[in-house]
Amino acid sequence: MNGYDDIINHSHHVSKKYPRMTMMQRAAQFAPFAALTGYNDAIEEEMKKRS
Repeated sequence: MNGYDDIINHSHHVSKKYPRMTMMQRAAQFAPFAALTGYNDAIEEEMKKRS
């Protein structure tokens, strides 16, 4: 038996208590943990310097 053989064919759990999140809600939930925070600002600033 491999590591996940016992659970691989189970159906996905769907909460009866909480509605499904939209993709935007999920993105907002994890945004504070973004590894490249400020990256887009740095790119835009560099592009301004070069133009």
